Amino acid sequence: MICYRQEVRGIPLWLLQDYLLELGGSLGLDGRIAGDGWSASLIQQADFQVGSLRVAQVLLELEAEPEVWKRLQPSLQDKLMRAGG
Repeated sequence: MICYRQEVRGIPLWLLQDYLLELGGSLGLDGRIAGDGWSASLIQQADFQVGSLRVAQVLLELEAEPEVWKRLQPSLQDKLMRAGG
């Protein structure tokens, strides 16, 4: 099992949730998102702040079977890439 953990900045929780749903996940009653061979949780963190600049920050924790991760990872990284950083 691959365990992936990343603090994502500049993308709100609801949009990260949409991204995971677009990757084939379904939202469970417990708030986790699960797809075929993977599951993820999103945890809202305190805003990241530098001076007066504040940006949303969400902790993404994802577990996947190794073969599933090989397919899922490039698509996930494309979705997480944002203009400006």
